Amino acid sequence: MAEIMSWWLWTLTIVTSLLILIALRDVTQKKHTILRNFPLIGRLRYWLETIGPELRQYIVSSNNEERPFSRDQRRWVYASSKLQNNYFGFGTDKDIELTPNHLVIKHSAFPISSLHKSEPGYDPKHSIPAAKILGRHRNRKHQFRPASIVNLSAMSYGSLSATAVESINRGCAAADCLHNTGEGGISPFHKKGGKLIWQLGTGYFGARGADGGFCEDKFKATIEQAEGMVKAIEIKFSQGAKPGLGGMLPGAKVTPEIAAVRGIPVGKDCASPAFHSAFSNADEMLDFVERLADISGLPIGIKSAVGEMSFWDELISLMSSGSRGVDFIAIDGAEGGTGAAPLTFSDHVALPFKLGFTRVYKRFEEANLADKIFFMGSGKLGFPETGLLALSLGCDALSIAREPMLAIGCIQA
Repeated sequence: MAEIMSWWLWTLTIVTSLLILIALRDVTQKKHTILRNFPLIGRLRYWLETIGPELRQYIVSSNNEERPFSRDQRRWVYASSKLQNNYFGFGTDKDIELTPNHLVIKHSAFPISSLHKSEPGYDPKHSIPAAKILGRHRNRKHQFRPASIVNLSAMSYGSLSATAVESINRGCAAADCLHNTGEGGISPFHKKGGKLIWQLGTGYFGARGADGGFCEDKFKATIEQAEGMVKAIEIKFSQGAKPGLGGMLPGAKVTPEIAAVRGIPVGKDCASPAFHSAFSNADEMLDFVERLADISGLPIGIKSAVGEMSFWDELISLMSSGSRGVDFIAIDGAEGGTGAAPLTFSDHVALPFKLGFTRVYKRFEEANLADKIFFMGSGKLGFPETGLLALSLGCDALSIAREPMLAIGCIQA
């Protein structure tokens, strides 16, 4: 008995000493005010904060409560991507009349008949081609009709792993849809059969000169090395989640593979400025567009979030009165995703998709230009109801990103 008491006493002494040392460290450190004010107990708060997202995501929150994607939405994505039963029983659990911005689709009394899984001729892929031919109005050499109105939005190699990029590209090949490379350039993992939209951001990765600006020779070389898989070029102005900010890839993430794709030094920070160096206004931008089109023969477009409307008014004026113009416009809503962004930018900068797209589209329609441009939309449009909304507003195609990421195992971490 004495030996047992002695063992417990030693254990209690060691544990108490450790707690005292931790408490002393908490009181003397100057990095966390909560630990300084509440030694030891403050650590419990940090631990609860750490596991809080998991508790809310899987236990506490209701089926329709979470953002950016609810449990019901995630469940629909998981089941659909595995070709499993994605039906929900017992009716909606939403309070339809009291849910803000609840979307209602007006059904037809005589709907189009569609085949079911057990019926002959049923095609689980069933892609719907775009109505417009991309690049036709300006007679681009390599104009084409996108085989699917649903395509993959921009996600760069570097922000996604090689495995994720390759998985997405192979999926795009199987679905015959377009895969936007993101502004990080065209990696070997983008060349697994999927057709590409090559995005050129302010860093011009893949066409980047020694000075960090656009290099025509490298642009040509990248197009040639892609062996016909690049179907269009997208000039990125901004994205909805962080417009006007630019980006920074820390040197620790610049591996030899990423450095080779982007044309930058290994292990050094790489900044993408908030603005383009190849042009500084809409007029110069159109010159750049036509330059890229002349070199490549590909349709050229722009991607942007919507803020002040003066840029769009100037662009419309220039396109109405001249022979230059973009072949497509991709509008990204403020609710769109990103790898990381300051909270103020993701919450308060740029218009949501419905507001931003309608303002831009209406102006082009009033100038009789809407039919001459291919419009793409992005920003949580990967669900049937939001996709239908975007198409009804004037989109010719949709670009989705986070929904496919959920399908290949992303846990929103």
